[in-house]
Amino acid sequence: MEGAVKLVTLSVVFMASQINCQEAILDISNGSINREYCIVHNHSWTPLSQTLDAATQYPLVNMTSTVLCNSSGVSPDVVNGKALVVMRGDCSFSHKALVAQSLGVTTLLIASNTSLTTPSANDSEYAKVHIPLALMRYRDFLGAQQVMGKEMLVKLYAPPHSKIDPSLAVILLISIVTVALGSYWSGACERERLNSGATGGGGGGENKADSGELSLYSPLKVVAFVAMMCGMLVLMYFFYNVLVYIIIAIFCLASASALFSCLDAVMELIGCGTVSFSVRNWNFSVRSLILAAVCVSIAVVWGVYRNEDRWIWILQDLLGIAFCLNFMKTISLSNFKNGVSIMVQVALGPDASGEKAQGNMVEVPAEPQAPSEKLPVVMRVPRFSAWAQNLCGMQFSILGYGDIIVPGLLVAYCSRFDVWINSRKKIYFVSCCIAYLLGMILTFAVMLLSGMGQPALLYLVPFTLITSAVVAWCRGEMKQFWAGTTYEVLDSSREPLLQEGRTDCCVGEKC
Repeated sequence: MEGAVKLVTLSVVFMASQINCQEAILDISNGSINREYCIVHNHSWTPLSQTLDAATQYPLVNMTSTVLCNSSGVSPDVVNGKALVVMRGDCSFSHKALVAQSLGVTTLLIASNTSLTTPSANDSEYAKVHIPLALMRYRDFLGAQQVMGKEMLVKLYAPPHSKIDPSLAVILLISIVTVALGSYWSGACERERLNSGATGGGGGGENKADSGELSLYSPLKVVAFVAMMCGMLVLMYFFYNVLVYIIIAIFCLASASALFSCLDAVMELIGCGTVSFSVRNWNFSVRSLILAAVCVSIAVVWGVYRNEDRWIWILQDLLGIAFCLNFMKTISLSNFKNGVSIMVQVALGPDASGEKAQGNMVEVPAEPQAPSEKLPVVMRVPRFSAWAQNLCGMQFSILGYGDIIVPGLLVAYCSRFDVWINSRKKIYFVSCCIAYLLGMILTFAVMLLSGMGQPALLYLVPFTLITSAVVAWCRGEMKQFWAGTTYEVLDSSREPLLQEGRTDCCVGEKC
């Protein structure tokens, strides 16, 4: 990402190399070997076929020794009825196309050593050109020539671009499952803490500290939390090139620790035993050592290959899910009042994602370049239907961690509140999860209708806040839900029962 990047929330967007549905596919074969390469064209020129079967195949003539600004030195008999590849430069695209057309060329490919930009011309010149024209990477042509030799046949086609992609369903599944699991885990930890003999149901700060959890139980903590994020945003704006590596290193450590916590909890849940041994009065668990090695290895592999877009997104999403789960389990809201405060402040803040999701021109690097570092703050899923565009540069549907964590804090609070009131139907947790799902669906719907990336929290915050507040109001528990904390939620009649280790009592009349 370039420039300032908001650390807690990003828009739901399609991410690409500034796409405008101008990418197409060049199919090259020699009768036995077939390869496909990225090309960039302009719909204003002669349009391309939408499928490979419908495209016409032509022999390819190599004239990369010329830029074809005039017809001198080119025999019409050699190029007539064939596809021609020439070098970019010295004259306009339309001029090259007109010269090629006068020689009887059927398709013009322009090889480029620089970034591939959409070939354009004056409006009056488009009508004069009647042959397909496209740009390709010169290194791709050299690679094809090396594999297939000089006798090459080519087809050009441009698969239609679909707004609705299966990656959206994957992003939706990742978000709702992560929020639901993280919140349920938070509630399970609260129930375990209560059953262990704690005297409070709302999670006093001292009890949370003993269990390794941090509770945002005061307005001062909420303000400090938001101020810290804003301060980091300002520092990222001025010192991005330095801080990005520090944050990447922190993410590797934090995500490895989070993944270990998640996997260890799963092992404990399924009853996987462990063997312990001692070395110089230090006790070690074999299971913990194996899990730690696996988690650290995954984080290191991601850190080393983080710019390999073709496959590294799988590890980034795995680490991101673990990070979000552990965050929701570790950081907790102690009352609805603080939840409203932090969610509104974050949702109304600027969304400086830095990911360029849209643009008016295709720009594809002609040669491998040093990748610009991106902050690991998003879930990324490749757009499965964008085959042509992915040849030119991987495109992703993305969702910021903040769009999971920020609403997830409220859903986790609802899960813990269900524990405090001993709600067997988990009414607050289920209602808030459904509200989050509906908010995400609305976000995707608006994005598809508008064709623009949407700030997901703009929809998620009101959906979750209003839903949880309405549930509390209808159940007559708004006072307890708003106040939240240990000594404010519990009435005097319940405290003696909890001191005896009982958790079968309720706040209010409904459970």
